[in-house]
Amino acid sequence: MKALQYTRIGSHPEVVDIDKPTPGPGQVLLKVTAAGVCHSDEFVMGLGEEEYLAAGYPLPLTLGHEGAGIVEELGEGVEHLQVGDAVAVYGPWGCGRCRNCAQGKENYCTNAQAEGIMPPGLGSPGSMAEYMVVDSARHLVPLGDLDPVENVSLTDAGLTPYHAIKTSLPKLGAGSTAVVIGTGGLGHVAIQILRAVSAATVVALDVNDEKLALAREVGAHHAVLSDANAADVIRDLTGGLGADAVFDFVGAEPTIATAVAAAATEADITIVGIGGGTAHVGFGTIPYDAALRIPYWGTRSELIEVLELARTGQVGVEVQRYSLDDGPKAYEALAAGTVRGRAVIVP
Repeated sequence: MKALQYTRIGSHPEVVDIDKPTPGPGQVLLKVTAAGVCHSDEFVMGLGEEEYLAAGYPLPLTLGHEGAGIVEELGEGVEHLQVGDAVAVYGPWGCGRCRNCAQGKENYCTNAQAEGIMPPGLGSPGSMAEYMVVDSARHLVPLGDLDPVENVSLTDAGLTPYHAIKTSLPKLGAGSTAVVIGTGGLGHVAIQILRAVSAATVVALDVNDEKLALAREVGAHHAVLSDANAADVIRDLTGGLGADAVFDFVGAEPTIATAVAAAATEADITIVGIGGGTAHVGFGTIPYDAALRIPYWGTRSELIEVLELARTGQVGVEVQRYSLDDGPKAYEALAAGTVRGRAVIVP
C-alpha cells in the first residue's frame, strides 16, 4: 500500500510503498478515508538528529495524527465495533490503566512515556496511508454520517482548542473577552468553539488581511493585526481591562509576549502553539492572579462533544484537499503559510 513517510532526518516526506498491516489481538485495521496535516508534523520533522532520536521517534515514520476511516478488519477480542463502521481516531493514546486514562484523559497518561506508547503519526504509524492499525478500539469514536474529509481535523484542530477553551469557560460569561492569537488550522476552529459554547466577545489576531478575513468569516467580533500594538488595541476594546482569556495558537516569543500583555487580572493565558517561545513569569511580569497553562490535546469525551458541535452545524473546518500522491505538496504549502484553514490528505 502507499504511505506518506518521513524517512531520513532533515529530508522531506515522501510517498512510499509498504506492506498492508494486519491487526493483532485487540487492534483494529482501518481503511483510511482522511488524514489531517498539522504543524506538529513540521515540528517533528524539523528536529535535529540528536533531538529526534532522544524523543524516541522511529524512522521511517508514517505521518498523520489526525485520522478517520472505515473499519476493515477486527483483531481478536475486539467487541462493540463492526466491519464497515465509520470512525474517527482519538490520537493521544495512553495505557488505559492509570488514573488519568480511567477518566478518559489519555492525553495525560502517566505511563505512556515509560511504556513507549506514542500517538499515531507522532511515533506510531499514522493515518497518511491507505490503511492504518489502531492499537485499541477505545481509541476510536463513531463518526456516523459526518463527512470524514470535512471533519477529520477536529480530532486535533478541534479537540485541542476545545479542551483549552472548556477549562476556561468559568471566566467566559457575559461581558467577558476572549482573544485568539493565530487564526489558522486550530485558531479558526477555536473562534467557532468560543462562539458556540461561551458568551465572550471574541478578538482574533493574525499577521495579514487574508487570515483576518477568515477569522471574521467564522465569527470573530473583532479582527486585529498581530503586531507590537495588538495588546494596546485589545485593552482599548476592553476599556483598559484586558482579556479574560487569551489562547495563543502560535506560541512564538512575540505572540506569547502579546498574550501576557493583553491579559486582564485573574485571566487565563493558554499557550497552545509550539512556536518555541517562552513566557517570562514572575511578580510584576504578568497580571495579578493570572494563570498560565500549556494544555495537550484533549479527552476522548471531549472529542465526542466536538463532533457533536460539527453534527449540529456549530463548528466546521475550512479544508484544502490533497491526494496521497500529492501529500508532500501539502507540507510545502503548510511551510509556506498558504493553507487556508486545514490541509487534508485523502488516500
